[in-house]
Amino acid sequence: MDMKALIIEKPGIAKVQTVPVAPVGPRDVRIKIKASGICGTDIHIFRGEYLGTYPVIPGHEFSGVVEETGGAVTRFKAGDHVAIEPNISCDNCHACLNNRQNFCENWNGVGVTLPGGFAEYAVVPEKAVFNTGKLPFLSGAFVEPLSCVLHGVERARIKLADRVLILGAGPIGILLSKAVQLQGASEIIQVDKNKARLELAKRSGAAQTFDSPDALEKDGYDVVIDASGSKFLMEQTIPYVRKGGTVLLFGVPQRDAKLELPAFTIFEKGLFLLSSYTSVRNSIQAVRLLESGKIDVSSLVSHQLPMGEFTRGIELLEKGLEGVLKVVILPEKN
Repeated sequence: MDMKALIIEKPGIAKVQTVPVAPVGPRDVRIKIKASGICGTDIHIFRGEYLGTYPVIPGHEFSGVVEETGGAVTRFKAGDHVAIEPNISCDNCHACLNNRQNFCENWNGVGVTLPGGFAEYAVVPEKAVFNTGKLPFLSGAFVEPLSCVLHGVERARIKLADRVLILGAGPIGILLSKAVQLQGASEIIQVDKNKARLELAKRSGAAQTFDSPDALEKDGYDVVIDASGSKFLMEQTIPYVRKGGTVLLFGVPQRDAKLELPAFTIFEKGLFLLSSYTSVRNSIQAVRLLESGKIDVSSLVSHQLPMGEFTRGIELLEKGLEGVLKVVILPEKN
């Protein structure tokens, strides 16, 4: 059985090709893919900047319909609507045995080191698949990024009535805002240079928005989160967090980025300085919040493209064109 798939042959070169569908092992699930989001990690893989083995079918934020299951699969049947957790851990190394599967010493990633979701089909281990019930497929494609957001918010130790500053109001910044609201923050302030994104941030619950950090209150926020991965904004977290507060560096920076942070200020303020890497069993939480409507992602999809326009999707995201937010690849679209 063959399928159409978008393959990154090497950095900077991606083509739609016809390739065999992977065989279904005893504990595998074959998914007919309906929606697959382009993530910053996919851009890094395309540019040769981060992880990835070549050639590779990218795409790790996807949802679809179960078409076939292996003989040992017990949780799924043909016709089920599902999404995936792309991080495949060995469950037997030192990190996994200490419930740090995101740091698995034998890690593999669907769409990174294994064939991913910019294709008509994907074959994924049962343990990485989650039932999404009646969720729209576009919403199901947000299970993975939302699970990462939830892991980050858990690490940020947000307390009731905290004032939270979020630097960046793209799709991840908006998801962070929605999750932080559920934690009981009294006020969310969001910064982005894109005015349309700031309007969306307001509609999504931000009490105040700014197009530059210059107007912000110094030492004024209990928690400051960078959602951009921008070196400049990551460095701006320290001046605005209060003494004893928390800084969460959530955005994915360039691999070779170097930060210049005021060491004495960090010491003097007694800060909790954190990062967050992927997620640890947060996918069920993500599905439940999407199903309940507590987190609504319908406003975040700006473009729905066929596989052949993958590089156009990257250009939209890198250049910020056409009011881009989340770009989703629809393998069935021509």
